Amino acid sequence: MAIYEMRTYQVVVGQMAAVVDLYKNEGWPALQNHPQKLVGYFTGDIGAMNQLVHIWKFDDDADRRAFWAGVFGDAAFLAFAKQLRPMLSSQDNKLLVSAPWGPQP
Repeated sequence: MAIYEMRTYQVVVGQMAAVVDLYKNEGWPALQNHPQKLVGYFTGDIGAMNQLVHIWKFDDDADRRAFWAGVFGDAAFLAFAKQLRPMLSSQDNKLLVSAPWGPQP
């Protein structure tokens, strides 16, 4: 059964434009060196201001762990993450499974 990981980053107020630029120029290029597991990136609007949310789809927990091990073993991604971290105030990760009805992403 597929699992989904939803990562929500709370961006320091006033830093969203810098976070978006950093992801476009360094984060996304580094992530493209790894198998595509990404469902999508989203930025907060009403009620979720200063949030960056990304959702990932994995075959199972072993697939998830192998993916992140590869990403965090990548020097280009680590250089990006080092720049990103000071612009974040918190991170929340959730693992989800699809409900047994309705569309299956």
